[in-house]
Amino acid sequence: MKIGICDDEKEIREELRGKIQGWYPEAEVVCYASGDEVLDAPLPDLLLLDICMNKKNGMETARELRNKSRDVILIFISGVRDYVFEAFDVEAFHYLVKPFSEDKLREVLQQALRQFGERPREAEDFPRRLLITANGQHIAVCPDDIIYAEVFDRKVVIHTVDEDIEYYGKLKDLEERLGEDFYRTHRSYLVHFAYVRRYEAGTVWLEKGRALLAKQKYRDFVRQYLHYNRRKGSR
Repeated sequence: MKIGICDDEKEIREELRGKIQGWYPEAEVVCYASGDEVLDAPLPDLLLLDICMNKKNGMETARELRNKSRDVILIFISGVRDYVFEAFDVEAFHYLVKPFSEDKLREVLQQALRQFGERPREAEDFPRRLLITANGQHIAVCPDDIIYAEVFDRKVVIHTVDEDIEYYGKLKDLEERLGEDFYRTHRSYLVHFAYVRRYEAGTVWLEKGRALLAKQKYRDFVRQYLHYNRRKGSR
């Protein structure tokens, strides 16, 4: 098994490496000084990832990592709790808040390694979830179920196959979290390519509802939609 440690502080990397190698001498332990080093190298099976790093932070690294692989067991280590809900979005196994005890670290690693040993290597991953906070509730939303989103009266409204979810937020933030299967057709609309049924200059019709298509985005929308269909193997 390959265990990675990504932290921009050398002292912390070496301290964690020493503990882990002592507990699991059979494991290969690799250290990374930045998120780019993680993404440019063969990915480990388990990654301890600091969030507050210079240049690319841990959350940005995790999002790019998930575009490459859903198999890496991800454990965040951070001095702040601010990113707990975002950690849910990138399917983190655990979120350790510094300072944490040696016993707590070992307990979390044991649980993660147990999951690594038990999971079917070729099984389908569980669907990714986004955690949306609306009206004081935390709602887990599967991106595959999102048809489109729009901005209305200072709120973002997510239209899914089953319900509409309203919350205060920015459409740009949602766009970044959802990735390349979605397209910003207009400053007020974000559509899921999977649910596009037809389009013309000015309008995109979806399986349920429709969205405005800005004139200057028409050609790029068509190009990206065709690319999506090729990527998904559609005819």
